[in-house]
Amino acid sequence: MLELGTTTTAAKGPSLFGNRFLQTILLSNVLLQIGIWVRNFAILLFVADKTNNDPYAISLISVAEFAPIFVFSFIGGTFADRWRPRRTMIWCDLLSAVSVFAVLLTIHFGSWKSVFLVTFISAILSQFSQPSGMRLFKQHVPEEQMQQGMALFQSLMAIFMVLGPMLGTFAYSKFGLEDSISVMGVAFLLSALVLVRLPKDKVESRGAQGKGQFRKEFAEGFRYVWNSKVLRMLGLAFILAGLAVGVTQALTLFIVTERLQQSKDFLQYLLMVSGAAMLIGGGIVAMFAKRVPPQLLLAIGMLSGAICTIIVGYSTSVPLTMVIQFINGLVFPCIHIGISTMILKWSDASIVGRVNGVLNPLFVGMMVISMSVAGSLKDSFSLVSIYMGAGILFLIGGVAMIAIMGQRAPEQRQEAETVA
Repeated sequence: MLELGTTTTAAKGPSLFGNRFLQTILLSNVLLQIGIWVRNFAILLFVADKTNNDPYAISLISVAEFAPIFVFSFIGGTFADRWRPRRTMIWCDLLSAVSVFAVLLTIHFGSWKSVFLVTFISAILSQFSQPSGMRLFKQHVPEEQMQQGMALFQSLMAIFMVLGPMLGTFAYSKFGLEDSISVMGVAFLLSALVLVRLPKDKVESRGAQGKGQFRKEFAEGFRYVWNSKVLRMLGLAFILAGLAVGVTQALTLFIVTERLQQSKDFLQYLLMVSGAAMLIGGGIVAMFAKRVPPQLLLAIGMLSGAICTIIVGYSTSVPLTMVIQFINGLVFPCIHIGISTMILKWSDASIVGRVNGVLNPLFVGMMVISMSVAGSLKDSFSLVSIYMGAGILFLIGGVAMIAIMGQRAPEQRQEAETVA
């Protein structure tokens, strides 16, 4: 996911697709998504083959991917506000590529278990790169185009949700582990080269007060979020969505096998339907995003998620479940686009990295927690009850948006006051 950053000063910029920054960052993300999906599935299939589907070993892949978010998201967001964002992103991609090839040598000549380092290192570096991307997004995308820009990124993510698993599985089955991971290294190198096209960083003098105050700036991110009613509510939405998404993702396989009475292979069709719907939904949101407040988008996404989650839990009909999955995927981009736009609009350019660093772990942390307890919940409650509970979490999150529906972003308030 991208992150936010510095305020754009251009009142009227080029069209959305004519924006050089968006062209560059989208191409970079295409390359990164290719590398990440090939890496993810190559490592998953390799570890499964090597350990005879040992669930502990396979779970370590997720640990390597998500653990750095808890440790480094706060830190990375703070440093992203201190460092030059363009240079930070380029260096992160270069270091990721170097680490991939270094780990490949270790795998080739040493232990295969080093494969977990590929995911772990790149996940750490992404916690510095993503907030920097958000800063650049705020610098170079006009305020009226932000929500549409976020919709484009959501569409890109949806495309790879459909194509990524097929691409990764093909690469591993055709070329094996080492060649597949090499693809990731090359993709990150190419991404770094593409990012050179970005406008040069503005050199901002931090002065004497800006040096040696990492701890103070780190704490400012938490205070900033707490002092903003919109960002506090957004944090609540992150927590509730993370809890709901984590438990439903962990138990989707049981929806397939127990509620729908289908084989495990049927799961891929549910995922493909959701991915295709997300792609369509992202495109639809992009068309009317300028006219819809991000709070309303988020509320629509959460309320739709509530209804769809409850129906999926109750349904024993394959056609009904497929239709509901499609509807849910169609509306789900509203959640991502609404959240990303709200972070950008309600965060000052100088602190957007830290705001992202505070809020992002809330979602991931709650998701990991709910995934970890999903098995225990299933032992104690029925799938219908669990999905009902997840739906209620989405519902609360949607209702919470009503309290901030009338709030205007700081930039919009300033414009209104100037006109008045």
